[in-house]
Amino acid sequence: MDILNRISILLGPAAMARLRNSTVMVAGCGAVGSFAIEALARSGVGRIIVLDFDRIEESNINRQLFALHTTIGQPKVEVAAARIRDINPDIDVIALDTFFDASSDIPLRPDFVIDAIDTVESKIALYKWCIKHDIAFISSMGAALKRDISQIRRGSIYHTSVCPLAAKVRRIARGENLPDFPVVYSTEPPRVAALPGRALGSIITVTGVFGLMLADGAIEYITTK
Repeated sequence: MDILNRISILLGPAAMARLRNSTVMVAGCGAVGSFAIEALARSGVGRIIVLDFDRIEESNINRQLFALHTTIGQPKVEVAAARIRDINPDIDVIALDTFFDASSDIPLRPDFVIDAIDTVESKIALYKWCIKHDIAFISSMGAALKRDISQIRRGSIYHTSVCPLAAKVRRIARGENLPDFPVVYSTEPPRVAALPGRALGSIITVTGVFGLMLADGAIEYITTK
């Protein structure tokens, strides 16, 4: 049986053809990005580009799909690529073990980009790159320090509320005169204060929903454009 049969029944052959002929890049293969990648790989996207410069650590295991005791120390993009191919060997996977910043110029033009990067500077650089090359994208705001999945939303950056990361990104985006763009964010106030130099607490139920909602945004765009 075709592994995508159940999706094809739901979406139809035309939508499946669009997914099969599409390229999606996921920047950031951690807690949020790993779930977005998983959903894309199981939904018929024909080419997936994974971008991250980090290695898997033991502390990632509580919330990242690619983090296992057997993968500690390995590049996240390599583990991600291997998992994608194991899910669906027909997917063309491109792994970019690199840090994205304002100097980056990836010689690939995906149809859609999912931003699951942690740092604000890299997020803004990625937005500018997408806008420059007329590439549609969706971005993850703050999933850490949250617990209530019922308060996770998909909306536009200029209409977000509560989320401290979204507020920071919104200020910079307005200052840079960037056009509005879709994001996934939470209206739940942070459970505890974010202390300088301290790791931010997070749980897989929240980061997973963020990643799945980002992937759903990509699938919706590709199948309805």
